Amino acid sequence: MDCKNCNNTLRDTQKFCDECGAKIIQNRLQPKVLAQQVNEQFISIDNKFLRTFVHLFKQPETVIVGYIDGTRKKYIDVLQYFAISLTFAGIQVFLMTTFFKEAIDTDLLTLENLFRSIPKDKNNPMSTMDFDGFNKYQTIIYIITVPFSALSTWLAYFIAGKRQFNFTEHLVLNLYYNAQIIIVTVILSILFLFLGLNYFVVIGVITVLNFAYLFYLLKRIYKTTFWYSVLYFLLVGAVYTIITTILSVLGVIIGFIIAFKS
Repeated sequence: MDCKNCNNTLRDTQKFCDECGAKIIQNRLQPKVLAQQVNEQFISIDNKFLRTFVHLFKQPETVIVGYIDGTRKKYIDVLQYFAISLTFAGIQVFLMTTFFKEAIDTDLLTLENLFRSIPKDKNNPMSTMDFDGFNKYQTIIYIITVPFSALSTWLAYFIAGKRQFNFTEHLVLNLYYNAQIIIVTVILSILFLFLGLNYFVVIGVITVLNFAYLFYLLKRIYKTTFWYSVLYFLLVGAVYTIITTILSVLGVIIGFIIAFKS
């Protein structure tokens, strides 16, 4: 018998391939078998998803540095975990544009009332906000954000002299971080919408918590003291601001060039 994943020769008694680690599936796909696989992957108390999610809070350095150092089977692969988080984001968009659309529109109207002193024309910042457009391209925005946040953490710690991780390893760090905050944001925002809380206030609170989690994650990974962690975190924020500012300026220049040529 050969492994269906890597074609490695197997013994009849083997339950897992000793070459690629895949589970040996001998039974035909039936509802019971499918239910068992779903349970193993996502529901059981000892599944990889739950273990990865919990340990990214309790001991993020074990998950992230472990993956960088070669641990691949204990936790969900970083790209798979990020893909799962994007699935969560898609579910959030569906719920927000169907079941919670009226509640969000009401919250948006409340937010607009805070800007009553500004005329409702092109100078009103609220008139240019397109939440439907953001929801439509949310997945793309999440994907594009990762390399820039990775560049920010890599450059900041490179400048600070902490160079044990290269850019690709910072990419792994930021993929796990972004996946975690996407999942948490989806869970909390849907929960608070069920409770009837103002969506935009909730998002503001969650944003602060996301920054706090990034600080905690970097502190645990680099094993720095509190105040050094604060300095490094501020440096990351400054580098990210500079990068996004440069990109914004380049975008405006390219826009002018395209408009001039047309």
